[in-house]
Amino acid sequence: MKTFGSFLLFLSSLVKRGESPKILSQRTIDEAILIGIDSIFIVAVVSSFIGAVTCVQIAYNLTNALIPRSTIGFMVREMTILELAPTITSIVLAGKVGSNIAGGLGTMRITEQVDALEVMGLNPSSYLVTPKIIASLLVFPMLVIISMFLSILGGYLAGTLSGALSGQEYVTGLRSDFIPYNITFALIKSIVFAFLVSSISSYQGYFTEGGALEVGRASTKAVTNSVIAILIADYLCAQILL
Repeated sequence: MKTFGSFLLFLSSLVKRGESPKILSQRTIDEAILIGIDSIFIVAVVSSFIGAVTCVQIAYNLTNALIPRSTIGFMVREMTILELAPTITSIVLAGKVGSNIAGGLGTMRITEQVDALEVMGLNPSSYLVTPKIIASLLVFPMLVIISMFLSILGGYLAGTLSGALSGQEYVTGLRSDFIPYNITFALIKSIVFAFLVSSISSYQGYFTEGGALEVGRASTKAVTNSVIAILIADYLCAQILL
């Protein structure tokens, strides 16, 4: 509880004596490039293969001749939108983005750069952390949308190239019984996950004490705690919103 209380106090410090919108907007753009553009490749690779593997495994288990092959496309779509794209993408980003945030802030803390910002009259938490959180909230949903598209495309390529089903059957499955709210649900989850990853990682890095070894430990704790928070939030979102 002590840690959770200090985490809430840390979040409240972000809005107290905040920096000017001009400074925050420029830093947010820089952070969005670091978080988003640099993560597209890993998200694309993971999403494509997740969709392909999902399609192949569903086709392997779908042995009943009475079930149409288009069901494979339907199941790939539902699994991708509801769970795989938002959750797996966020877990991957927790490892890449979360460790980067915690490591960067931890290094600034032990090299006394954070203290220097305080001496200059700035609010270090607002100046350093707020742009990272805002950028994550903007970028994560975009990456999840890319993940959805590539995962479904990966399933299409794997299904057609392996001969599990035809392209027409896959597209028919994609179109059947589509619920638009599922897209909204996935994007809501991505925003929640973005806040958790960016805030938890920032907290771990901001309060790092010691030397280089502690920076590594802070990065590890940031990733571990972010993944646990994502899984808990995933369950709560499904329970509340579905």
